[in-house]
Amino acid sequence: MSETKTTVDAFFAAFGTGNLDGVINTFGETVDFAVPGAPNVPWTGIRTTKTQVAEFFTMLMRDGLTEPEEFTLDAMIVDGEEAVAAGHSRFRVVKTGKTFDNQFAIRFTVQEGNIVRYHMHEDSYAISEAFKP
Repeated sequence: MSETKTTVDAFFAAFGTGNLDGVINTFGETVDFAVPGAPNVPWTGIRTTKTQVAEFFTMLMRDGLTEPEEFTLDAMIVDGEEAVAAGHSRFRVVKTGKTFDNQFAIRFTVQEGNIVRYHMHEDSYAISEAFKP
């Protein structure tokens, strides 16, 4: 199994079990991390350090903004140090009670066993609407 696949599998295994430290530990100290979206969605934006990535995943996994209802990884393609994962999810926004269904794709780059690029592409419109009162 390639280092890239092993690292990305470790990321999803940790994310799927709510292991925040396990998720954070898959990332390098410097990261090209981007989650585009509307400004009313708290986790969107660009991050460049492992500390900022930790803040992102803490917000997503621990701060009670959303509750996961479904998360399915449908496919992953690995080519050298690059990987793309696609799937779908459903979350409920705690503050509004609204749910959003989300098709997503994540581009990863792995170097020396660490994720150094994470670009999330998701249904930012549906997510933004779910955060509106």
